[in-house]
Amino acid sequence: MNWHVRDFHPEDLEAAIRLDAASTMTAQQPLFDASDVVTSLQERHPAVVAVVHGAVVGVAVSRVDADRAWVLRLSLDPAWRGKGLGSTLLNELEHRLLARGVRRITAILPDGETGSTAFVNSGFIQRSGIAHFDKHETMSPRSAAVLTRLGGSVPPAGQWQQIAGMVREKTLIERRIVLPLSLPEQAAEHGVVPPQAIVLFGPPGTGKTTFARAIASRLGWPFVELFPSRLAVNGGGLAAGLSEAFGQLQELDNVVAFIDEVEEVASHRGAGSAAATAVVNELLKCLVQFRDRAGRLLVCATNSIRDLDSAFLRHGRFDYVLPIGPPDDQALDGLWRRYIADADIDIAALVSATGGYTPADVAHAARAVAQATFERSVDTGVRCQATTADYLHTVTMTRPTLTIEQVSDFDTEISAFART
Repeated sequence: MNWHVRDFHPEDLEAAIRLDAASTMTAQQPLFDASDVVTSLQERHPAVVAVVHGAVVGVAVSRVDADRAWVLRLSLDPAWRGKGLGSTLLNELEHRLLARGVRRITAILPDGETGSTAFVNSGFIQRSGIAHFDKHETMSPRSAAVLTRLGGSVPPAGQWQQIAGMVREKTLIERRIVLPLSLPEQAAEHGVVPPQAIVLFGPPGTGKTTFARAIASRLGWPFVELFPSRLAVNGGGLAAGLSEAFGQLQELDNVVAFIDEVEEVASHRGAGSAAATAVVNELLKCLVQFRDRAGRLLVCATNSIRDLDSAFLRHGRFDYVLPIGPPDDQALDGLWRRYIADADIDIAALVSATGGYTPADVAHAARAVAQATFERSVDTGVRCQATTADYLHTVTMTRPTLTIEQVSDFDTEISAFART
């Protein structure tokens, strides 16, 4: 036995997600989605990992409900199947479950899935003759029709996990926003009222829209983006368009509604025209009505939070005002690896050279290198490969979206406006 089994640590999450995809041996969908597994890991339900030379090669994840536990996943690196690792993980997980007062442990796997033998070897009784019925819908047919009219959609699962790095921002949003909304009854037991409206602020291009969509993906709720410029085209002006759009949102069972660059419709009333003031007043009224029902979240994003009307940000209207800054080093590492598969490229050097870059900046630089390499291959007739020097040269020629002044202003705005 060459592995070491220990409790799951938060930093194991990305490795666990990758292993979950690599482990499966069947095309059948598991009973519990990957999002269920991630939720249990983040909520610190008992879970163990097996590590070999620092790499995670096995994961067993459970979820405890009173004196009963479900084994949500037993994932094994393909190279470590058939070596007793699955049985070892189950044995270690069982010890932890018994210590939590669990008296019954259940697992449901597709036929032939990884870990089936390990369950039998660990004393689990396989039951036959059971019909499994499953129906998973995120909305009613009536809500689906409303969503179509509003131009919304249900984001695919997994978008939350695709956000690399940004640990501070993801932790804040996960703990303050996602948990109370996904576990409303448990939140109510602690006197926690799930949030219904938040503001994301930060420099342009830092991923505020991505975070909004990822929240909807994480919750499994429909996502509707309201574009003020489109709301005013049907006559009656923007105020009337806002009222009509929010009225339709009320017909949805659950929804994450998103308004980007909200400063365009919620700027200081004293500095604008009578029409602009009417728009702000209407938006404030819509916000009050929006908050009357559970199962909905309004996300407003702004690049210029200091331009918002003071009444707009008042307590009771927005539950949290959260900063979304430039990608951290871990996020930059993930962004570069999204575009670069060549193991010879020094990703650490690129991360060091692109501090303050936005995701769009990284994408632009990566595309520029790919284009230059392609042209060089065509011109020389030889298949060329980009080098670290090619990327670093392109970085020096790429003007970052954010200036030093913008980043400095953002730091000041955090202390002045953030409410976490």
